[in-house]
Amino acid sequence: FMLPFSHDEVVYGKNSLLNRMPGDEWQRFANLRALFGQMFTHPGTKLLFMGSEFAQTSEWSIEKGLEWWLLDYDFHKGVQRWVRDLNKLYRGTPALYRKGFEPDGFEWIDYGDHQNSVLVYLRKGAEKDKPVLVICILTPVVRENYKIGINQRKSWKELLNSDAKKYGGSGLTIKGSLKPKKEKEKWHDRDYSLTLTLPPLGIVVLG
Repeated sequence: FMLPFSHDEVVYGKNSLLNRMPGDEWQRFANLRALFGQMFTHPGTKLLFMGSEFAQTSEWSIEKGLEWWLLDYDFHKGVQRWVRDLNKLYRGTPALYRKGFEPDGFEWIDYGDHQNSVLVYLRKGAEKDKPVLVICILTPVVRENYKIGINQRKSWKELLNSDAKKYGGSGLTIKGSLKPKKEKEKWHDRDYSLTLTLPPLGIVVLG
């Protein structure tokens, strides 16, 4: 069927959350995925208004309901998949919720890299729970050979990456395990470090 208006006219509507995001269409959706990823991995209660889970382009209205037809578009379908997988990760990862309102459930690794617009933090649960490492990349630039300090010499694997193609991203994901060097190397005031390539405008969750 034919819509009475273009997709761009809907996406950039006055009441669109996407309209509050900078950049072109790809960047707007990437920013939205990054926003949701940061919310789900940060301490505190999570809140999504109806329709946000698939990037509805206007505020929800009781008169017209939800714009389910937007799921005919890949970017909207990608946001829906991203929110679905964030919910699944959150429910299955105690480090993300067990101490969501306690100071020791969150630890900054780096909040001062304003030149690259990268934030890195740890989420922690009980002693038996595996910690989660979250990397937020807030510019549309690929960061190669990026170092992140860690406390232990352990391997990490990618749990989620908002830049995966199934979410509408560029597909710059991490294959296999990330391992620090055997030798100690101080970085971010920690004994070891990981070196990886960071995707543009994305959230990478490691566990």
